[in-house]
Amino acid sequence: MCGRYSFGNPARIATLPLGAHLPAYPARFNIAPSQSVPLVLHDRDGRRAQLARWGLVPFWADDPSIGNRLANARGDTAATKPAFRAAFKTRRGLLPLDAYYEWQALPGSKVKQPWAIGLPDQAPFAVAALWERWMPKDQPEAEPLVTCCIVTTEPNATMAPIHDRMPVIVAPEDYDQWLDPAAPDAAQALIRPWSGPMEAWKVSTYVNAPRNEGPECWRPVDGSLATPAPVSATDEQPRLL
Repeated sequence: MCGRYSFGNPARIATLPLGAHLPAYPARFNIAPSQSVPLVLHDRDGRRAQLARWGLVPFWADDPSIGNRLANARGDTAATKPAFRAAFKTRRGLLPLDAYYEWQALPGSKVKQPWAIGLPDQAPFAVAALWERWMPKDQPEAEPLVTCCIVTTEPNATMAPIHDRMPVIVAPEDYDQWLDPAAPDAAQALIRPWSGPMEAWKVSTYVNAPRNEGPECWRPVDGSLATPAPVSATDEQPRLL
């Protein structure tokens, strides 16, 4: 799963070759589900970017509160699950970011260790998303609510010691393939763990509260980056370099 992420350097994120100008959005270091996020999508008007609420509300839903439970979609079942299959078929998007957070269960502790995960040098990247338009059935003239969710997959070697899922990171050369509303099979082929280098570092529990913001959320607690080694039968948690 992916429960939080960072949009910490908007100017750098805007350099991604997304093919659309991102809407104005401030630096955020602790974006949580139910909040508005910049989304790149392709619809009848072509490729564009807009703000969407994180937490997918299927078009058929009676109550938009269902989105509170649909911040993520498993990539292996998104094409068939009722909540996601319509969006997966024609409404795939990209969420730009520069880090995401995950919480690692520790043996003998009730408190989980938060980690920030990203690409080397905090380079920006985009993760696979699904999106929907929802309208209340009793208000046909209402403005549609645009919502989205993050597509997840199995962990790579960096993520495996931390959590059993990770967001699908889409390489820039695959943006067109993922966004193409006419190519769901080609999009399915992109749902896989990221094969390139990644970095992960422990952060403080300050990030646990969605109300907390600022660079403190992703500052390494030990002052250095950490790169988890591939997990083995004797590894209980990532090793720090």
